[in-house]
Amino acid sequence: MLGLKLETDPRWVNIAESNLEDILVDHAWCEQKAATNAIKLVSLNPQHVDLVTDLLIIAQEELEHFQMVHNIIKERGYTLGPVKKDSYVNELAKFIMKGGNRNQQLVDRLLFSAMIEARSCERFRLLSTTMKDQELAKFYHDLMVSEAGHYTTFIGFARKYGEGIDVEKRWQEFLDFEGELIKSYGKSETIHG
Repeated sequence: MLGLKLETDPRWVNIAESNLEDILVDHAWCEQKAATNAIKLVSLNPQHVDLVTDLLIIAQEELEHFQMVHNIIKERGYTLGPVKKDSYVNELAKFIMKGGNRNQQLVDRLLFSAMIEARSCERFRLLSTTMKDQELAKFYHDLMVSEAGHYTTFIGFARKYGEGIDVEKRWQEFLDFEGELIKSYGKSETIHG
């Protein structure tokens, strides 16, 4: 379904489980950034009522996820800690088309968002099926389902508003770029690392 070119090495779960506080803190901030991204898309595209409506729901869900992860952090005696840069997302953002018309920019931003959701979904699936901590495995299974829905929403809007753009070709370009990019990741205690 997701079309990812390279799956995460299952050994990444060992890194995640050995550094649970770091993973959870990074995950919390990923959810906050996802909410911010949805709000940014809304603010740049208020003319699309259906997009605004659905992305406001996604923003709320992402904030709820942020709160859920924060609650787990507190329950386990951890501290949220400062936000850190997500080098995976920053590298992926470099692939967003510079220039072009508003429609092209919207489609690229939506595909960028779909790509992040797809990779997060894949990572959450791996955590849900491999983690020894059953409470967290269940939690990540539920989030995997949610991320898959977000992915579908973003890619659906890219297709809807991609008039005059070969959205499928551009999506394949994103998949190819991300497939090469992800080869450098999967070795650190972050959701995308």
